[in-house]
Amino acid sequence: MKGLGTDEDAILQLLTARTNLQRQEIKESYKTLFGKDLVDDLKGELGGKFETLIVALMTPPLAYDVTALRNAIKGAGTYEKVLIEILASRTANQVKDIVAAYRQEYDASLEEDVCGDTSGHFQRLLVILLQALFKAGEEKFGTDEQAFVTMLGNRSAAHLRKVFDAYMKISGYEIEESIKRETSGNLEELLLAVVKCARSVPVYFAETLYTAMKGAGTDDDTLIRVMVTRSEVDLMDIRKDFRRLFSGSLHSMIKGDTSGDYRKALLLLCAGDDE
Repeated sequence: MKGLGTDEDAILQLLTARTNLQRQEIKESYKTLFGKDLVDDLKGELGGKFETLIVALMTPPLAYDVTALRNAIKGAGTYEKVLIEILASRTANQVKDIVAAYRQEYDASLEEDVCGDTSGHFQRLLVILLQALFKAGEEKFGTDEQAFVTMLGNRSAAHLRKVFDAYMKISGYEIEESIKRETSGNLEELLLAVVKCARSVPVYFAETLYTAMKGAGTDDDTLIRVMVTRSEVDLMDIRKDFRRLFSGSLHSMIKGDTSGDYRKALLLLCAGDDE
């Protein structure tokens, strides 16, 4: 980065080839050697979507989730998509860590902040997911919506898959069909996300990535968030499911939808073409 111009290639190749833990170590060494904050220096040198991606890669996973949720709640209008994605896909233990880290960082309750910005059954299921320890079947159901909320608030994927099979046998419908029929808007999106994640988290993210890129325009925020947060978790599985579901590779879709250093860095994260 020093002197005139920036060697973006060196930056993106170095950082995409390391784990998040290694990036934190690089950040510490950088501070020790040069007395400067690496992330601040990167922000000063880079711009646009490429900068957003690189800064995301430099952020510890827990801090990244916490910041994403905070921005989703406190930004202009609540960005429900982020609340849905993070709270439906993270494990119960991850959610506990997120809740604790959120309180530490902002001296505020994530549950209260979510409640302040959402309403109805959508709010109720978000809160249940945040509590991460709800026991299924403790309440008498009122509406169908309430039944879905209570049933899907249970965090055990294995248990939920059995529930879905039983639901299919009893009703003759896949639970997704009933959710689409009975609910709408944010509640429908959240219920479907919870069902998809219970069935398969990689499939959920393969679909999320496809939706972010299909048609005109790209939802870069989602593309960056998913590629960064899943890169060390299940990206190989996501790539496999993407290929199977959409008869093309994740690599080729990213290549066709992005450009420049931003594209180079994303393709390095993707790490392989499954065409």
